[in-house]
Amino acid sequence: SFKYRGEPISNQVEDLKNLIEYRKSKTSEEKPNLEIKRLKKTRFKVISNNEIAINFFQLVIEAPLIARKAKPGNFIILMKEEISERIPLTISDWNTVKGTITLYFQEAGYSTMELTDLNTGDYLYSVVGPLGNDIEIKNFGTVLLAGGCYGNGAIYPIAKALKSVGNKVIVILEARNENLFYLEEEFEEISDLIVYCTSDGSKGLKGKILTALEHITSQGINLDRAYFIGCTYMMRDASDYTKESGNIPTFVSLNTIMIDGTGMCGCCRLTLIQDGKEITKFACIDGPIFNGHQIKWDELFSRNERFEEPEISIYQTHSCKAIEKFNAGDIDE
Repeated sequence: SFKYRGEPISNQVEDLKNLIEYRKSKTSEEKPNLEIKRLKKTRFKVISNNEIAINFFQLVIEAPLIARKAKPGNFIILMKEEISERIPLTISDWNTVKGTITLYFQEAGYSTMELTDLNTGDYLYSVVGPLGNDIEIKNFGTVLLAGGCYGNGAIYPIAKALKSVGNKVIVILEARNENLFYLEEEFEEISDLIVYCTSDGSKGLKGKILTALEHITSQGINLDRAYFIGCTYMMRDASDYTKESGNIPTFVSLNTIMIDGTGMCGCCRLTLIQDGKEITKFACIDGPIFNGHQIKWDELFSRNERFEEPEISIYQTHSCKAIEKFNAGDIDE
C-alpha cells in the first residue's frame, strides 16, 4: 500500500480508508462500505472568561495538547465560530495537569468583541497551536521586560521563565491609567524591581515607556537584555532607546496581521535590516519575537494600519442578525 514517511496513508488520513475499500471492490464481488468515518473533532471548552480590567479579559480554555507543548513566546490562533475571523493571541500561561491554557485579550474590534460574549461551558470552533518559535531561556544577567496594554499578559511567561533560571528580572508595566493594570500581584512575586508608568500619573511614574526607561537607567542599572511587548509605537520607541543606550540586545513580539499562521498567506510579512540588507521575514513562522533594532518600523506601521478603517467601521455598525430578522418579521415571538 502507498506509504508516506513509512506509514500507510490510511493510518494518517481516515477518509482515505473509504477510497481503499472502493478500489478493492472493483476486483471483488464484495459491496464496498462507503460510510464516511471522520475523526472526532477536538472541542475547546471555555473554563472561564473574566474582565480583569477595563476592556481586558482573561480567557482560560481547555486545550490539553497545546498546554503540553507550550513554551514562552508561543501563540495560538483561535476562531469563535466557523465563520469567525482567525485571531492570534499569545499563550500567557498553561497548566499541564488541568490541560488548560490562559490568554489575555483586549476588546479592540468586532472579532475581539465576539470573544467577550464567551461564557463558561461554551466551546470555541478552533484553536491552533502552539505556533511561533520559543524564546531562548537562560541566565543572561539582568533582564528588562516591559509590557503595555495586552503586552502585560504576553511578557508574564517570559519573565517567569527567566526568573526561574536565575536572572535578575526588572519589569515595566505601562498603561493610560491605574485602572488598566492587571497581573500586578503575579509580577510582584517574580520581579526584583517593578516600575509602573501611567499617562495620567495615577499610578507610578507619569509618562510612557521612555519615562520608565530613563528612570531605570538613571539609577545606574546595567541591562544585559530587554523585551518589549505592546503597541507598535511603544516597541519602536523602546527599541530606539536601547539602541542609543549601549546597543542593549532588544527583542519585541510582533502582533501583525495574520491569517493562516503557517507563512502561506504572507499577511504577517515584515522586513528586517541586517548588515545593510533588507530581508523578508514572516511573523508567524520566523517570529513572533524579533530583534527590535533590525525591524523596518515604517513599513510595519504602514502594513498594520492598512485595514484600520474597515475594522472601525464594522465595529461601529455591526448589529445582531437575529434582531434584524425579528424586526423584519422573519422570526416568530
